[in-house]
Amino acid sequence: MNYPLHITFKTLAIAQQLSITDATGNLIFYVKQKAFKLKDSVTVFADAQQTRPAFAINADRVIDFSANFNFTDMSGRWFGAIKRHGRRSIWRAHYEIYDGAQPNPALTIKEENPWSKVFDAMFGEIPLLGIFTGYVFNPSYLVSRPNGMPVMRLKKERSFLGRSFSINKLAEIDQNEELRILLALIMMNLLERRRG
Repeated sequence: MNYPLHITFKTLAIAQQLSITDATGNLIFYVKQKAFKLKDSVTVFADAQQTRPAFAINADRVIDFSANFNFTDMSGRWFGAIKRHGRRSIWRAHYEIYDGAQPNPALTIKEENPWSKVFDAMFGEIPLLGIFTGYVFNPSYLVSRPNGMPVMRLKKERSFLGRSFSINKLAEIDQNEELRILLALIMMNLLERRRG
């Protein structure tokens, strides 16, 4: 994949939808979250027309702050999971990515500066001024190995409605790990965007 990757949320949609493109504009994934579901369910498509599903991301329980989200390919084979740390994520978003090869997390995702989320929420409530917070407060999230070595970064880009994000690769990773990280960042982005 040609980095940086770009995530763009669709603005007028009942269910959350986003597209991921590479640096040359080629579509990597088109993502659609099912609306009106008690358990989060997301389908990751290989095309914008949503005819070729590639992965599914499903919560293991109904509306829970610490739910596990399992990744499966379209044959139903388990591919990995992401888990949000409930209490830890109240102040600073904290997620763990599992690959199934070991009981401990293979990677973690942490919000780099939680203050940007606080200021974004505070100033977002001020009439007229609130619509410009997408140009000032831009949170970023770092994906790291257990030893602390960073491998990817997700960053909110300056935009009017806060609908654009970028993903940069910081270290060499294999293809399966790269896909697992992308699926984790998709789910984390959907959850964190809902929080504000």
